[in-house]
Order: sequence, then C-alpha cells, then structure tokens
Amino acid sequence: MRWDEFRRSSNVEDDRGASMGAGFGMPGGAHGLGIGTIIILGLVGWALGIDPSALINGAEILSGGGIVQQSGPPPADDARTVETKDFIAAVLGDTEDRWSDIFADMGRTYHPVRLRLFDGAIDGGCGMAQSAMGPFYCPQDKDIYLDMSFFQDLQDKFDACASDKACRFSEAYVIAHEVGHHVQDELGTLPRVMAAQQAASTKVAVNALQVRIELQADCYAGIWANRAQKKHSFLDPGDVDQALQTASAIGDDRLQKEVQGYVVPDSFTHGTSAQRKRWFLNGFNSGQLSACDTMSANPL
Repeated sequence: MRWDEFRRSSNVEDDRGASMGAGFGMPGGAHGLGIGTIIILGLVGWALGIDPSALINGAEILSGGGIVQQSGPPPADDARTVETKDFIAAVLGDTEDRWSDIFADMGRTYHPVRLRLFDGAIDGGCGMAQSAMGPFYCPQDKDIYLDMSFFQDLQDKFDACASDKACRFSEAYVIAHEVGHHVQDELGTLPRVMAAQQAASTKVAVNALQVRIELQADCYAGIWANRAQKKHSFLDPGDVDQALQTASAIGDDRLQKEVQGYVVPDSFTHGTSAQRKRWFLNGFNSGQLSACDTMSANPL
C-alpha cells in the first residue's frame, strides 16, 4: 500500500498522555481476563446501551484484576510509532476527502470524524474505552477511539497479517470500517438502528441488528478503498487479499471458535468471516452506496 499522496487529517487527537493503564491480562496472565471475553463484553454493552466498562470492570473484579492509573507521561515515540501516527492521519485524511466527494454528489455535506489515540484505557462519550475492546466508533461524542497496539494485535494475536508492511492496508481497512460507522451516523442509519435495538425484545434481535450495521460498515470501507484506488492507484498486489484475510481473522465465528471452542450464531455482533469478506468486496467492486444495503429483508 502506497499512502504518501494521502492528505494528512488534522482530526487526529493524541490522548495517550491522558490515558489510564488498564490491568487487563491475557489468559494465563496476571489478571486472566481474555481478549475475546473483553471484546464480547464490550460489544454486548455497546449494543444494549450499557457502559461497556461496567461489564468489563465487573468481570475483571471477579478475576482479581482492576484498572491502574498510569504514572507519568508515555515514553517518547520511536520511529515505528511516529510512522504509524502519520499513517493513521493519512488514511483518515483520505477518508475525509473521499466521503466529502460522495456526500457532495448527493447534495450533502460530510462532517469529518475525530479520531482519538489512547493507550490502555480512556474515558469517553461511551464510557471507559479499553484497549482490549479494539477500535470503535462512539455515536455519543462522534469520535473514533483507537489504541495503536491493536495493529500489533493483528499480527500477534489475530494472525491477520505477517508484517508491518503487509498489514498496512489491513490497518487502513480497520480505520475505514470505523469511519463507516460515522458515515452511518451522518446518513441517519445508525440512530435508527440503535432505536430499533432499544425497542427489541430479545438479545438475539439486538445482535442481528448489530451484525447488519457492522457489515454495512465493512461495505463502506470497501467503497472508500474503491474511490481511493481510482484517485491514487495506491494498492499493491495482494493488498486486497490481505484485507480479506483480516476480515476473516476477526469474524465472529472465528473469534468464538478460538475463545470458547464452539460457535453461537445468535450471539454474533459483527458477522461471520465469509459475510465480512463479501460485504467489503461489495463496496470495493462497486464504489456505490447502493451496493451496501445490509438493512433489507435478507441481505446476509
């Protein structure tokens, strides 16, 4: 992936110095709360309108852990971190430009999203943002929250890509997916779905709606990649395949299989690996919003 031509966004806020160090461990670690458990708790809390930190902190207390305040400022950025921050600003800047063009074609104005970098944990509009929850969009304050350590997790924990260079488009896909949620917010889709979730009578119904909203964000990430490719010809051979591998690695079915050894489709919140790949490709191959209708009767 070649991203030198991308305009750098001014909407990246580095809040790592204001973050809180989180005492969440991996299975067998100091605190024993696995990343899969934390992700699932975080997603369930968000979907049900509950502060995710309440669920996660409760589980952490039961496992003997807690949250520890970070002492002092974070260490100075090394060259790798500096490059990653520049990369994030570049991808976010290009999503702003591409979505501004798409909205202008519809006679509308796109309002860019702010992306907040943190480490460990930080308080935000949706409660306590935890690193182990992964990147997410908060509709309450309309910010994206990202701990850059997630990009390393793509290599080390999810086995989604093999190296920093190979991971770049996968990382761009992750950012573009979260921007896709902001696009849904701008278009009014996200508020409607959240209202439907609040009115739903069962957790299964809430989860089914969440899957549709997540798959649409995957499709919107594909739209950005399509438009950016036409503008910059930025993709290298294998980049799209790598992004599809990432989508497969973080599908609900694969994550559940790895965490608990079996799959419970009714508990899915992001969709299966195959669904995530399919909807990203729908957006990437078409470049059109009309290709991303995951809200219709039987889109999955």
